[in-house]
Amino acid sequence: MRYVSSLIAVALAVVVIFAPLTFAQAPPPWKQGQPPEMANSPLAPVAQPPAPKAPGEIPISKIKVPQGFKVELWAHSLPNARVMVWGDKGTLFVSSRVAGNVYAIVEQGGQRVTKTLAKGLNLPNGVAFKNGTLYIAEIHRITKIDGIEDKLDNPGELKVVYDTLPKDVPHGWKYLAFGPDGKLYFNIGAPCNICIPPDTHANISRINPDGSGFEYWAHGVRNSVGFDWHPDTKELYFSNHARDWMGEDVPNDTFHHAPKKGLHFGYPYCHQGDIPDPQFGKGRSCGEFAPPLLKTGPHVGGNGVMFYTGAQFPAEYKNRAFLTQRGAWNRTQKTGYKVMMVTLRTGDVPKYETFAEGWLENNQPWGRPNYTVHMKDGSILLSDDYAGAIYRISYSR
Repeated sequence: MRYVSSLIAVALAVVVIFAPLTFAQAPPPWKQGQPPEMANSPLAPVAQPPAPKAPGEIPISKIKVPQGFKVELWAHSLPNARVMVWGDKGTLFVSSRVAGNVYAIVEQGGQRVTKTLAKGLNLPNGVAFKNGTLYIAEIHRITKIDGIEDKLDNPGELKVVYDTLPKDVPHGWKYLAFGPDGKLYFNIGAPCNICIPPDTHANISRINPDGSGFEYWAHGVRNSVGFDWHPDTKELYFSNHARDWMGEDVPNDTFHHAPKKGLHFGYPYCHQGDIPDPQFGKGRSCGEFAPPLLKTGPHVGGNGVMFYTGAQFPAEYKNRAFLTQRGAWNRTQKTGYKVMMVTLRTGDVPKYETFAEGWLENNQPWGRPNYTVHMKDGSILLSDDYAGAIYRISYSR
C-alpha cells in the first residue's frame, strides 16, 4: 500500500510540475480548426500596433476614391477606433475595442477635443445612441449612460441594461444598433472558428431599450459585426465573417438580407451559400438555409454596413450600402482593406464595386477601415482601428 501511495504521489508531482507547461503550449483560439498539414503555416492575425499613428505618419494621399471625392484626416490618436455614433448635440462617440475605452469627440473653441468616457471595459465594440442615452456593448453585457452629452467630463457609473450574455472571447465582441422598430440589435458570435455552437451563439438578437424582451432574430450567423436597415423597406442587411483554415480562396465572407425573424444562414453546416463544411456539413444541404445576397471575397473581414442617406454625394449613391472591409489575415495574398459599395437592383444581382482603397501596400496594411457614419452635411466619417484615425470623405461637384 505504501508503495502504491508513493507512486500516486510521484504521479501527482509530475502533473503539478508539467501542467503549467501544458497550458502554456495550448494553441491560441485563432488556430482552432487548422488542419494538421498547416500546423506550421505562417498565417496569423495582423497584430495591432502599440500606439496610434501620428498625423504625419498617416498617408492620406494613398487612399483612392472616385473622381470628385476627397479624403481628409478628421481625428487621430484614437487607439483602435471602431464604431461611431452621433449624439443629439453633436458629440461623436467612438468605441475602442482593444484599448477597452469609449471616447467622445466634441468641438470646443474651434478645435476637436477627445474625452475618455469609460476605461478598462471588456472589448467594447458596439455603441448606440437614443433619446439622450449612450449604449455600450461589451462581451458579457450591455450598459448605458443616461443624459451623457450633459456630463461628458463626469459621466458616472455605467448602468446595466442586459448582463446575461455569453462570456466567450472568440467572436465575443458585439455590434450594436437600434432598428426601425425601436429595439436594440446585437450579434452573439460563434465561440470558435468552426464548431456546432450552442443555440445561444452564432446569431443576431434584439432586446427592448430597457433590457426586456430578449429574442433571437437570426441564427447560423458565424460572426456579424455590422448591419443596417434599408431606408425604404426597413429590412435588415448584415455582413458576416466566414470560417478560417478551409482554403486560400474559400470560403467567401458574405452580405446577407434578413427581412424576417427566424431565418438560418447556414453556419456551421454551409459556407458562402454553396460549400458544405467538410466536417459539419455531412448529411446537410446548403439548400436548407437562407443564401447570402453576395459573396464579398475570401477572408476580407467585412465589418461595417451603412446605407447612404445623405444628400451630398451624387444621386446614384442614394441608398447604396457601404461595406467596410478590415482585411484578411487567413490568406497568403491579403484581400480586403477596402470600402466596397453594394447597389441593390430589383430582379437582378446587386452591383458590387470598390469605393475606397489604398490601405494595403506590398501585401502589408498601414491602415484597416472599419465603420462609417453619416455627417449632417452628407459627407461620411470612416474609422481606421489600425492607424487610430477617423477620415472624412466628402464630395464636391
